[in-house]
Amino acid sequence: MELKDIKAIIDLMKKNSITEFELEEKDSKLRLKRGTNGSPYVAPSDDVPPPMPAPSPLIPAVTASAPVVAPPANTGEADIKSPMIGTFYRSPSPEAAPYIEIGTEVTPETVVCIIEAMKVMNEIKAEAKGVITQALVENGKPVEFGQPLFKVRPS
Repeated sequence: MELKDIKAIIDLMKKNSITEFELEEKDSKLRLKRGTNGSPYVAPSDDVPPPMPAPSPLIPAVTASAPVVAPPANTGEADIKSPMIGTFYRSPSPEAAPYIEIGTEVTPETVVCIIEAMKVMNEIKAEAKGVITQALVENGKPVEFGQPLFKVRPS
């Protein structure tokens, strides 16, 4: 099953308020369940080890002398987010040039990176039209579901 098919199933689950979905084929099994906050997650099958728990976020200690910092202004930029947990790669191979650079104009079908999950290389598309303004993840680093990968300024 391809990533776009899983995304379509998740969209249908959201639109129709379905909380659980299971599909079993000859050699694979997919089970999706929406959590209490409405976000979908993929439930592991019996032969796949459970995912590692996410690390706790670091919360800085606040002292009385700490200055108040205003939140950043909304620049109108959108995030290209990771649709899965895995390892982020900017190029198709270590010797190849990155798919995109800062300043690259992208369309919804433009491949921006690869995320390796369970030894499968998944091409990630921009799903937005605009210009890449920032790369937020280093090559070869792990990423989480929903983590912003790039900033794109709509065009």
